[in-house]
Amino acid sequence: MRAIVKPTPRLEGTINALSSKNYTTRYLLIGALADGTSTVYYPAHSEDSDAMRRCIRDLGAVIEEDDEKMTIRGFGRNPKHVKELNVGNAGAVLRFLMSVAAFCPEVTFVNTYPDSLGKRPHDDLIDALQQMGVQVEHRDGKLPITIRGGQPRGGKITVSGNVSSQFLSSLLFMTPLLEEDSEITVLHDLKSKVIVGQTLEVIAQAGIRIEASDDLMHYKVPGRQQYLPQKYVVQGDYPGSAAILAAASVTNSDVSVLRLSEDSKQGERAVVDVLRAMGVNLTHENDVVRVRGSQKLKAGEFDGDHFTDAVLAMVAASLFAEGTSRFYNVENLRYKECDRITDFVTELRKAGADVEERQSEIIVHGRPQGIAGGVEINAHYDHRVIMALTVAGLRSDKGLVINDAHHVAKSYPQYFEHLLSLGANIELVQD
Repeated sequence: MRAIVKPTPRLEGTINALSSKNYTTRYLLIGALADGTSTVYYPAHSEDSDAMRRCIRDLGAVIEEDDEKMTIRGFGRNPKHVKELNVGNAGAVLRFLMSVAAFCPEVTFVNTYPDSLGKRPHDDLIDALQQMGVQVEHRDGKLPITIRGGQPRGGKITVSGNVSSQFLSSLLFMTPLLEEDSEITVLHDLKSKVIVGQTLEVIAQAGIRIEASDDLMHYKVPGRQQYLPQKYVVQGDYPGSAAILAAASVTNSDVSVLRLSEDSKQGERAVVDVLRAMGVNLTHENDVVRVRGSQKLKAGEFDGDHFTDAVLAMVAASLFAEGTSRFYNVENLRYKECDRITDFVTELRKAGADVEERQSEIIVHGRPQGIAGGVEINAHYDHRVIMALTVAGLRSDKGLVINDAHHVAKSYPQYFEHLLSLGANIELVQD
């Protein structure tokens, strides 16, 4: 599908935030790891959450759902023995389930997206699992990956946090179920610490005890624990909403997004502060973020590691700010569905933006008058890239054509529907 994004002077209206993808996938997983039946209210419906549903079903979870909720009868530490699992293009789902698969004799994770997830590295988690006595067959750390487990062992485990926090989260989900106590030490740096906080929050809600150091680099995990079946309510999603808020910020708009909790532990909640720092007229009260656009935006410097999944949307907003913006500490964006630094910067330049890249930075020389547009650009199979390029297209002089725009469904299937409801001038063309 191609999205033909045309210049749009004004957005207006109110939408409900999508349910959080990150919380949904985590709640589905701990529901599957519990002995008993858990209920998840307002789960996200996206390709990532659907991949988790599909895989935990294959592993033996029994799932029933209606419009409001989902019930999950879990399999505890005794997943069904399956030969293959297909996570689609969902990196977090793959990494979380690689540890769960260690309880199975042999599971192969197949490679159905060779140009996206198939290119992403998983060496750090593979190394940690091998420390636990799990045999892993792989191709230079990439899919397809075969896990030969059955009896993973606890003890002292090290894992690098340089590339992704998902490797650590994967171990935190699995190690409480081991017979032995575990100590996990994070080597080097730890990316996206805020998202590790979400993992710890969810695990604690299921009655699991983990002792974490203040810097989140060291963990003591008692073994022989059980996940308790519980009821969970999924909060609104800041990463997806960031693109809607960015679009409202760069146009003459009055847009409200509901269900965005002020005390959320999602790191991307920081977009409220980022947009305020850019001079956006924004209020955040009673879980409603309201943006009134048309004001002049100003450049700033921002540590993107605090809001990883919203960096691209904020970069798109800064395209139209007065001055030079810098988003730093974002190297882990290179290891997502695509290289979200090089690939994104390449497409923005095609559209007429003045942007630069460093190994761990994106630098934007703002153009308050707008950018030219009038070109076809590529999505690189990446939902965050699609959303951010749409923001750029709305303020371009001649619009943008975004190829492969259907991949936005990975996290936000209703993205274009929501923008259209707010008055965006977008035409969707099936290829």
